[in-house]
Amino acid sequence: MRLFLQLVAVAAVALVGSLAVNAVGWNAPLTLILGLATAALAVVTYRWIVRKTEHRVPDEIAKNNAALGRGLLIGGGLFAGVIANIALVGGYEVLGWGSLAGAIALFGFSAAAAVTEELIFRGILFRIVEGRIGTWLALTLTGLLFGVSHLFNAHATLWGAIAIAVEAGGMLAAAYAATRNLWVPIGLHFAWNFAEGGLFGTQVSGTDAPQGLLHGVMSGPAALSGGEFGPEASVYSLLAGVIVTVLFMRLARRRGHIVPRRGRAAVTATVLP
Repeated sequence: MRLFLQLVAVAAVALVGSLAVNAVGWNAPLTLILGLATAALAVVTYRWIVRKTEHRVPDEIAKNNAALGRGLLIGGGLFAGVIANIALVGGYEVLGWGSLAGAIALFGFSAAAAVTEELIFRGILFRIVEGRIGTWLALTLTGLLFGVSHLFNAHATLWGAIAIAVEAGGMLAAAYAATRNLWVPIGLHFAWNFAEGGLFGTQVSGTDAPQGLLHGVMSGPAALSGGEFGPEASVYSLLAGVIVTVLFMRLARRRGHIVPRRGRAAVTATVLP
């Protein structure tokens, strides 16, 4: 029941926020304000519903600027590395300046998307399901759901959804598993998306969005550039996501954060003296 109640509460905020952002048609100041308001309200709602349904203080979303900062650095640096590699093989070129207004609008849009999606997929689905089926199965299941959720975007492809499931769904769940703090995946998610669309001017998960700060153009084989879906469907993004996922999961293991399946935990407890 707590899973259902938490999903309904946060998803309702995400839906209303999405409808409001869509209604203003990428107007820069309004999209920024509505996006930030959606993000803030989603955090408040998550804290409230977790307290109500689990009778605890949700420490995983307590204010933590250091954790947010680490996530921002990882996400921004990771995407910069991906786009640099694509540029080296001729798949990305900057033709000049893009749109400051578009970058501002994408800042608000990215904030709302990063916060609401991380609260839903990592804060609720992964966290609660992990307690029942263990870390590895929960990471796989919620990663697949995250990929499927991107099939509804304007220029979505099956390959793009698979890439998102592996490189983002897995990586962001691993970031939470390693740190047990939602601000790390939130910062990572936001910085990746904003760098992708707001700074480098490329497609974000196949969505129709305004031009970012730079007028960036993708070309060449879709396997390298990501095609209409954007760089997230590039093999470079996939490789980067897998590497970071492995690193986060190794950190999670060292910190003792891997939750075993209930059946395996019971067997271990029986065998050990």
